[in-house]
Amino acid sequence: MDGSPALLLLLALRLCCLGMQVQGYRMTVKFRDSSIRHPRLGQRLELECQTAKEDSGVFWVRMDRARTLHFIVYISSLGRITFEGNQKTSTRFEVAKDRSFYWLVVKSFELQDEGNYFCLMYSNQVLYFSPSKPAFLPVTTTPAPTTQGSATKEEPSPTTPDPDTSKKKEPDFFCDIFIWVPLAGACALLLLALAVTVMLCQRTRRRRCRCKRPVNGKPNVKPSVPRRHV
Repeated sequence: MDGSPALLLLLALRLCCLGMQVQGYRMTVKFRDSSIRHPRLGQRLELECQTAKEDSGVFWVRMDRARTLHFIVYISSLGRITFEGNQKTSTRFEVAKDRSFYWLVVKSFELQDEGNYFCLMYSNQVLYFSPSKPAFLPVTTTPAPTTQGSATKEEPSPTTPDPDTSKKKEPDFFCDIFIWVPLAGACALLLLALAVTVMLCQRTRRRRCRCKRPVNGKPNVKPSVPRRHV
């Protein structure tokens, strides 16, 4: 079993459904440093897997964003280590074991190390899966680029007149001249005509008052002498 991790991994894929239905053992995976929420580039990341049995070997597997499984390492119950390609060491990973605790260390976390990490345990022809532990770089939001027009736009100062308003005031001023000047002239002419009319009326009344009115309202008729009653 120790010398063929690839064969065991293939067997794990075949018994995946069966292993997930069995609730005989419980396995947990977490970051060894509980304060870590997201790994960072170049950070040393330690993952911890705890099993319910001390005499069981553990596989460390990573599933990338495309849901492709990547075998990392197999640690036997005796502490024998087998990396990918049947290598005993790795330039990217370190492992350790203490009783039922199995640790996987990513020496320098890179973009290619992102994914969901979980450990597998094969016991009594049954495969047990731990819950996956996501390890993804934090999402960085870049601010939207500002255009040159919006960056150089300045608000007009209160002391400088608005060119639009000045253009609007010029036609209004000329319109006022053309409207009010003739209207004022017409009013002046009306007042003058009214004054002349009043003066002429007064002269006409004076002339009429100087003429003597005839007696009894008849012109050139002598007044009649009243007859005496005998």
